[in-house]
Amino acid sequence: MDAGILKEALFPPADYDRWVKLAEKALKGLSFEEALTSQTDDGIVIEPLYERGKGAKPLPRAQPGRPWRIIQRADDPDPARANRQLIDDIENGADGVALVFEGAQNAFGYGLPVGPDIIDRLFDNVDLDGLHIRIDAGPNSRASVEWLADYLRARRIDPKRTTFSLGIDPAATLASTGRLRMSIEALKASMPQSLANFFATGLPGIVLEADGRPYHNAGATEAQELGAMLSVAAGHLRMFEEARQPLVHAAPHIGFSIAADQDQFVTIAKLRALRLLWARLQDVCQIPPSPAVIHVESSMRMMVARDAETNILRTTIAAFAAAIGGADTVSVLPHTITHGLPDALARRLARNTQLILARESNLGFVTDPSAGSGGVEALTEALCEAAWNAFQALEREGGILKSLVSGHFQAQITEAREKRAALYREGKRVIVGTTAHALREEYPLTVLDAERKALSGDGAVHCEPLVFRRIDETVRDV
Repeated sequence: MDAGILKEALFPPADYDRWVKLAEKALKGLSFEEALTSQTDDGIVIEPLYERGKGAKPLPRAQPGRPWRIIQRADDPDPARANRQLIDDIENGADGVALVFEGAQNAFGYGLPVGPDIIDRLFDNVDLDGLHIRIDAGPNSRASVEWLADYLRARRIDPKRTTFSLGIDPAATLASTGRLRMSIEALKASMPQSLANFFATGLPGIVLEADGRPYHNAGATEAQELGAMLSVAAGHLRMFEEARQPLVHAAPHIGFSIAADQDQFVTIAKLRALRLLWARLQDVCQIPPSPAVIHVESSMRMMVARDAETNILRTTIAAFAAAIGGADTVSVLPHTITHGLPDALARRLARNTQLILARESNLGFVTDPSAGSGGVEALTEALCEAAWNAFQALEREGGILKSLVSGHFQAQITEAREKRAALYREGKRVIVGTTAHALREEYPLTVLDAERKALSGDGAVHCEPLVFRRIDETVRDV
């Protein structure tokens, strides 16, 4: 064949209306809207085709030019075993650790034991140089920060040799446990002095956090999760103001934790929306915007018990979306977590998932690669609008804490969860391995021997706790 004829080949110009006509012809009478469009849990319509975004600007992570940090959970109730796990994680590629204490919103029944000697035992023979340390502490957040500061001080370790996220979020504690140890008024009154004490420890980095994971794992929509985080962040800014800390200097000490699930494009848009919403909130407070520092943990809500190996792909997609969306740190839940405390193999698979994405696939090489994508930009903008509305609704109730105490926010999340579960029951959505292509016979998985612990004790403030609910649990009667 003469290749020269290709020079004379004419292709009709790309045209949306022409594409629609061809699509409708291929559908053979099926409704275009029903067959090719979908909706998020917030009712945001996702079209099958978008024009390229115009005037889009990249949304870089907090430290542009460097990939995200690979975080492994330290959540084993046995301190000696947790220490061995941490050493193995660092030797094999992890560059950060999340200290998940018992009672934390993401401990899922396990967690490091609470006590002043736990930091010393966990970090035995661990080189902290360059390590990122975050705390998921729950009710004992203040004490755990003090234990960490005391450990560094006693060993004359320069805090500037590593980075920190102290993860303090009273709203997340109230939401996940249903209680606070003091009244809301006492909490607000005590926080200024507590903040001063935290700064006196000399630990750099994130002090307060707006954690969306308890709401997500209980069933919240993306807008509800983002709206709750904004309300928490606004409350943190108010506390800094009451502590007479200039907001322009305080804002960089506020961070965010958020969940990533298997819905790739929605997760990417959710992270991008969070960066824009945080910038807008700072603009409303009339301070120059500092970038959002975002920690991402793969969703517990999406994890299934039946055919648990399918969780490996779910967490891979979640980690991919987190990286593309600009996460600063990422933690992947091991695929067997629904069966108990993960063993060495499950932990290794979770860690190596990130290592492949970061070091073989080089996902961190391009800043915000989805910038300019018509679909992602439209979804990001729609999520920003929906989340801002959810935030304003919470603020009209007096903030996230008061909404939780009244039970209003829990009711909204429960409604969203049941609506989503109904779609699975009706077959409009599927869970591979659970509602579709289920194994005829399950086989046992290996997990570590560890006793689940229930929270005990009382508090001054109570609310209905947002217990995490996996999606496979909500549809188990199918």
